[in-house]
Amino acid sequence: MAERRLLVLFGSQTGTAQDTAERIGRGAKRQHLQCRVESLDSCDVANLIHEPLVVFVCATTGQGDPPDNMKMFWRFLFRKNLPAGSLCQLDYAVLGLGDSSYPKFNFVAKKLHKRLLQLGGNPLLPVALGDDQHDLGPDAVVDPWLLALWDKILALYPLPPGLEIISPNVRLPPKYTLHYLPEDSPHPDSGLLQPASPRVAPCELHPFAARVVSNQRVTAQSHFQDVRLIEFDIAGSGITFSAGDVVMIQPQNCPEDVQQFCQLLCLEPHRRFVLEPTEPGTSLPPLLPQPCTIQHLITHYLDISCVPRRSFFELLASFSTNELEREKLQEFSSAQGQEELYSYCNRPRRTTLEAMWDFPHTTCAIPADYLLDLIPRIRPRAFSIASSMLAHPERMQILMAVVRYKTRLSKPRRGLCSTWLASLNPEQGDVRVPLWVKKGGMKFPADPATPVIMIGPGTGVAPFRAAIQERVALGYRGNCLFFGCRHKSKDFYCQKEWEELVTKGLLTLFTAFSRDQEEKVYVQHRIMENGRLVWELLSSGNAHVYLAG
Repeated sequence: MAERRLLVLFGSQTGTAQDTAERIGRGAKRQHLQCRVESLDSCDVANLIHEPLVVFVCATTGQGDPPDNMKMFWRFLFRKNLPAGSLCQLDYAVLGLGDSSYPKFNFVAKKLHKRLLQLGGNPLLPVALGDDQHDLGPDAVVDPWLLALWDKILALYPLPPGLEIISPNVRLPPKYTLHYLPEDSPHPDSGLLQPASPRVAPCELHPFAARVVSNQRVTAQSHFQDVRLIEFDIAGSGITFSAGDVVMIQPQNCPEDVQQFCQLLCLEPHRRFVLEPTEPGTSLPPLLPQPCTIQHLITHYLDISCVPRRSFFELLASFSTNELEREKLQEFSSAQGQEELYSYCNRPRRTTLEAMWDFPHTTCAIPADYLLDLIPRIRPRAFSIASSMLAHPERMQILMAVVRYKTRLSKPRRGLCSTWLASLNPEQGDVRVPLWVKKGGMKFPADPATPVIMIGPGTGVAPFRAAIQERVALGYRGNCLFFGCRHKSKDFYCQKEWEELVTKGLLTLFTAFSRDQEEKVYVQHRIMENGRLVWELLSSGNAHVYLAG
């Protein structure tokens, strides 16, 4: 009998595709299939020729781009020299997650499906195109497609005699078990974020612990928005970057939320544990130290401030001993309850921690072993780098608006990363932030004679500050910036810096302060007013135009 084995590979930017891939993995376990769930870049693509059955789950980002964790796979798969029949033994299915308000809707899934066909793969089903714009979200497509997928797979790989599909009412074992260490066991020195000289270039698995040098508010105290210019010391990190690059920052939960979470689940923050995979072959979470404290797990790993997904309520329902709470949780995890869930969670941006407060009987019954199944890990946040190494060697700066807004919930919503960064005070000692750098999408011209037109309203000016600093240091002229904000006196970022460059003849600056007069004036009005200059730069100067905001 054929080996009953399934590989689920995902390309995920925000976590939705990973969540769906893990849902497929749980479905496979219920069908008694051996199943691995991995990101596309962590699997060895050359081994695909030995895989009988693969489900691909992939999101599309930006303008039809593959997510970061499938870029190497993507480059390999589209190599011209791959033989046409190389995947002829592969049964596959592709599930795409996208947003039809973008022109390249589900471009990655469509292109992947077509390429696997070219290489001789046998599709089990037509490609599924989940759409964020649908009233019920991507699940409107995903739910029926998955039912059809399991039918196909069971027809090809029938259940062995004597086995039955595990009912949805039976809870699957956790991915890991938490083994608490005795209170008196010796504590190894925790070298979690040593600013030691790195052996590898800093990356997601090995971030550099950069010291915060300064954290300065650049908007007036009377202005509604708090915007910060934050400087990091990256000496000895091996990090290099150029204008247009992006810094990835790994944030952490605030101490009050961590304390509340521990109280709700009756967890002792200082208890130490080691994780053991339930199934052989499952790797441990790469960013968690072993042994680890409950406090570290909740502060640095579990995303208790994210808006919970349907899978959260599905697993939570299985712990519930309270009938009222269980009924509501089951409704939230059903296909029919998705509109209700959207109104409860997504519209008001309710956090995982707040949802747990609403189900207190269920929450205190959550076994610690299931925490890593229930709550996703905290994802890194991307910021445009707002400085140049040529102007500030061994330093890096970001320009960041602190995210804070109201919904119908009484407590204002706060951005996890920006609130944490804003709270860091370098005057209170050695404050460090885990970070690494990624190539950005903006490339500035290498030819000094090519003029550059930059349109950067608000904090969108960040990458252009890096570009202008870099170009000025290299002696490049032809720097033209359109900057817009509300008030000249309240949120005109880097005003002195721009004005000095204008005085020296190194920058042409056009500003639009939208609220400083009766009529609102925006950057596009300034571009129209200066249309002749813009056209001259484009037609005879062959200028490059950049827009960020």
